[in-house]
Amino acid sequence: MPRAPDELERLYEEDFYAWTRAQARALRQLARTRPNVPVDWKHLVEEVEDLGRSELHAVRSQLRRALVHLLKLAVSPACGPRRLWRASVLDARAEIEERLSATLRRRLARELSEIYVRARAIAAEELAAHGEHEAAAHLPERCPWTLAQLLDPDFWPEPRHAHGDG
Repeated sequence: MPRAPDELERLYEEDFYAWTRAQARALRQLARTRPNVPVDWKHLVEEVEDLGRSELHAVRSQLRRALVHLLKLAVSPACGPRRLWRASVLDARAEIEERLSATLRRRLARELSEIYVRARAIAAEELAAHGEHEAAAHLPERCPWTLAQLLDPDFWPEPRHAHGDG
């Protein structure tokens, strides 16, 4: 179903990921009509799709980074790196907020458990590398937080240990 130019403009501004998907479909449809114009349809469609994948990859990566540091905040008894972990979470949340659209939010919600598995593995490796084997052993098997909590700038996990402000 064709979209009005105003609707496409709104979609581009509000949900770039959805816009890239819609435009790739439209370009494929147009290419099937075999217009007599010098356009590399195959590669043009791939490039538009890649733009959308880049947005998705960016928000996934930032969510994974936030999860890694939230997990360490939750289980590590270390005081020294806590400020850096919090700063990293704040930065990741800001990056996500800049790119997040309704379509990407739904996608992240569907993929949260998969993203969590990777974040947990990274957190476990980083904790173990610093001799925090007990903390690594206490990482939850499943994501203990909702996507809304992870994106909430006021949400911080309850630490397993009492920590100083370090």
